[in-house]
Amino acid sequence: MKNDDELLTLVAIAIGLDRGDDNEDWNPLDDDGDALRVAVRLGIVPEFDHDQMHVSAFSVQTLNDNFDEPLGKDPYAATRRAIVRAAAAIGESVSA
Repeated sequence: MKNDDELLTLVAIAIGLDRGDDNEDWNPLDDDGDALRVAVRLGIVPEFDHDQMHVSAFSVQTLNDNFDEPLGKDPYAATRRAIVRAAAAIGESVSA
């Protein structure tokens, strides 16, 4: 499993963002707006299963993988992480 910095680097690759000093505050793991912009730009769809208490995210581009996160005490953080994991998978495929 990748650490947060590795995930963010792959997300930046996926959306074509230079993670230089100009984007120092960009962090879709912590910021709802950043996560939403990533999801819209890459066609990532979060899906909630309240019975199973998890959120999953998948890319409409690939439809291959669902990235599940337990909702836990902070469903917003779980949603952001699921989006980031899906975006990182796209970034990984782009950089390969």
